[in-house]
Amino acid sequence: MLQSLYTALLYLIQPLIWLRLWLRGRKAPAYRKRWAERYGFCAGKVAPNGILLHSVSVGETLAAVPLVRALRHRYPTLPITVTTMTPTGSERAHSAFGKDVHHVYLPYDLPGSLRRFLDTVNPRLVIIMETELWPNFITTLHERKIPLVIANARLSERSAKGYGKLGKFMRQLLQRITLIAAQNQEDGDRFIQLGLKRSQLTVTGSLKFDISVTPELAARAVTLRRQWAPRRPVWIATSTHEGEEDIILRAHRQLLETFPNLLLILVPRHPERFSTARELTQKLGFSFTQRSSNEIPSGSTQVVIGDTMGELMLLYGIADLAFVGGSLVERGGHNPLEPAAHAIPVLMGPHTWNFKDICAKLQQAEGLITVADADAIVKEVSTLLTDEDYRLWYGRHAVDVLHQNQGALHRLLELLEPYLPQRNH
Repeated sequence: MLQSLYTALLYLIQPLIWLRLWLRGRKAPAYRKRWAERYGFCAGKVAPNGILLHSVSVGETLAAVPLVRALRHRYPTLPITVTTMTPTGSERAHSAFGKDVHHVYLPYDLPGSLRRFLDTVNPRLVIIMETELWPNFITTLHERKIPLVIANARLSERSAKGYGKLGKFMRQLLQRITLIAAQNQEDGDRFIQLGLKRSQLTVTGSLKFDISVTPELAARAVTLRRQWAPRRPVWIATSTHEGEEDIILRAHRQLLETFPNLLLILVPRHPERFSTARELTQKLGFSFTQRSSNEIPSGSTQVVIGDTMGELMLLYGIADLAFVGGSLVERGGHNPLEPAAHAIPVLMGPHTWNFKDICAKLQQAEGLITVADADAIVKEVSTLLTDEDYRLWYGRHAVDVLHQNQGALHRLLELLEPYLPQRNH
């Protein structure tokens, strides 16, 4: 009954969804493209009988990178299709995987669109990153006897309370999932409380820990640092949201009084914010360049705006310390493990619920510094730039936490083996 109401409502609101896509397209034109894919029309863009992996946006796509690479290595003949819901996720999928995988948008959770999509892709296994629980998608996969694994699953207390209100409907939905590989026991227990059977749950740890800095990336970072700032301190502020660029730039203004040759790399979270960040930087009177121009910053350049996609790990590699955004404003924060992989100190605001477990581990090991406002940023960045031992201490502890918690990828690959063709070991 509830599912029928949900489906009817979803059909009714389609015109509002089109309007929203069109309006978002004013700032990000990609939202006005490829609408047919959102209704399951993807013939010629995918290869059937392989693995379908869904990662809703940028964060999940980044977490999926090591998994997709490992699956490509283990099952070289098996086609992989990666789906996302947002243009930024799509862009990330293209830059991370290139032609190694197929990529389309996952259709809306409408029965007709899903049937059309699954008839074309016909996957032998579906993997959903983190927690995207689409009732019609889960039900259709269950009816077609296609195994569904939720990988790197997390479920916040807030989300669990919301799902809990759906009672029996939620329990039935969860029991149609083949397996949930949770990031930690706490998340796993929340799924059990909602009605998942213990036999459907495994705690694997977080895939986000299974990242590394490749020798190629490290070499590129060294070259870029030599070009940009051979004798200058550099700090980076990434994944910033509305309200955060202003705080970061005002902190940078104060820091320049003590460190006149300090360079800031400012990387907004979403491409539609690139122009806003540029205008704000200009308005506040900074000398700046944009990464997309390929211009090498001069000695007088104070800010580089990171307005390219897929270069975040490279840019972290040229910084002495990093601030990770979405955390000074109430967005729940973004991934602190990417800068940690470069063994640099990580600063975040107080709002980090998206990475609660990871941030707790980093904080406990003295690999994460919490800052609440521009004054706290100025104070901590000044100390880190002045005291090299303090800076190295935080950087070393951050990367130690990363290394100590790796292994989720290997555990997940073992769990997926029964659903995939036998391979030669």
